[in-house]
Amino acid sequence: MFSRLRSDIQCILDRDPAARSTWEVLTCYPGLHAIMLHRMAHGCWMLGFKWLGRFVSHISRWLTGIEIHPGAVIGERVFFDHAMGVVIGETAEIGDGCTIYQGVTLGGTSLYKGTKRHPTLGKNVVVSAGAKVLGGFVVGDGAKIGSNAVVIKPVPAGATAVGIPARIIPSKVGESADVATPQNQFSAYGITLEDDPVSQAMKGLIDNASSQEHQIALLWQAIEKLSEASARGPAQPCVPVDAARQETFEADKLNQLMGK
Repeated sequence: MFSRLRSDIQCILDRDPAARSTWEVLTCYPGLHAIMLHRMAHGCWMLGFKWLGRFVSHISRWLTGIEIHPGAVIGERVFFDHAMGVVIGETAEIGDGCTIYQGVTLGGTSLYKGTKRHPTLGKNVVVSAGAKVLGGFVVGDGAKIGSNAVVIKPVPAGATAVGIPARIIPSKVGESADVATPQNQFSAYGITLEDDPVSQAMKGLIDNASSQEHQIALLWQAIEKLSEASARGPAQPCVPVDAARQETFEADKLNQLMGK
């Protein structure tokens, strides 16, 4: 029990730069308190003391602002960061190393008892503030759910889900999407570059337009040279060329406006 508690405290120290000491984490972090109380409630639930498990869960909700059904399964080194208003349903499963921020809901869309109604999070999943993951599907290892996203379908391992309803952005390297550097440093709120599909699409359009303008300018410059060469020949009139031969498309400025 104590080794697991030490592991839970250490994961908070590793992921939250505001955490200054073990004593501070142990006494001032409601996410840790919610995990500890949930283990008590889950133990009662599994032993058949359903009411007692629900009551401990209710007390935990009142003390921490985090509502976790005693039937939910939570792995090791799970960090509820801030986490006020988090709701975890009965059949939800949270894998080892996950990080869940405030306002997150792991909810169900079915009213049938005894069925898998709530999502399963794999290992090292990051669920950002305000996200809603609804349904009995799987979110793969290392996946990332963007802030305020509404996820209603499975998310592959290492992918990122953003938007309402969530759009899935596959991992480019087939590994955890919250890996920000080769050293696998934790990314707060699951934020990494190249996660916004709209900005990525706009960047592609900007780069394409810039490339086209460059090619057109080169073509007109070549036409102008041919025109000048033909004008120097006998009895060959000069062909006027009225076209922009200099590039004016400000791709870098537009990319800066898009935050790229």
